[in-house]
Amino acid sequence: MTAAVFDHDGPWTEEEYLARGETQQRVELFDGSLHVTPAPTPRHQRIQRNLGNILEAAAREVGLELLEGVNVRLKPGRIPIPDLVVTEAIDFDRPVIEAGDVRLVCEVLSPSNAATDKVLKMHYYAAADIEWYLLVEQENGTLHLYRRQGRHYREESVTKPGAALELTEPVQATIRPEDLVP
Repeated sequence: MTAAVFDHDGPWTEEEYLARGETQQRVELFDGSLHVTPAPTPRHQRIQRNLGNILEAAAREVGLELLEGVNVRLKPGRIPIPDLVVTEAIDFDRPVIEAGDVRLVCEVLSPSNAATDKVLKMHYYAAADIEWYLLVEQENGTLHLYRRQGRHYREESVTKPGAALELTEPVQATIRPEDLVP
């Protein structure tokens, strides 16, 4: 049986999307279409939280913020919800964070949604001029760090278990894959 998730006809505007208010569902807006994903698995959440703990301390040291699961406006009508973002100082009462304030975006790859993070979001984040993109594989915590080059990302490094990623921008942090996975 199929049921309508939202009672709405036609493409969604950003205003309609934001008027929905806060929800428990992860609903992203991509050019008039809503992209709904199930809640993250416990493994995904643990990896995200462990990475967030590392990045939060590093961000605060340099006057930046770490936020989880927030609306990021890449351009009007394009609002993903990344797992983690490191941002400049922001207005905590606004429903969206502007891409220009984001210094690093992080996604934990979900097997059911990997293409979205590796292709669609990667393209959109680069087009919005977000300098750094960090992808984490759930299976073993392998880290893929990308830096924007023009309108695309270039892979800077791949860090596998047993090694450490030494971030120097936009924050200074040491991240070991085995410290992330349960």
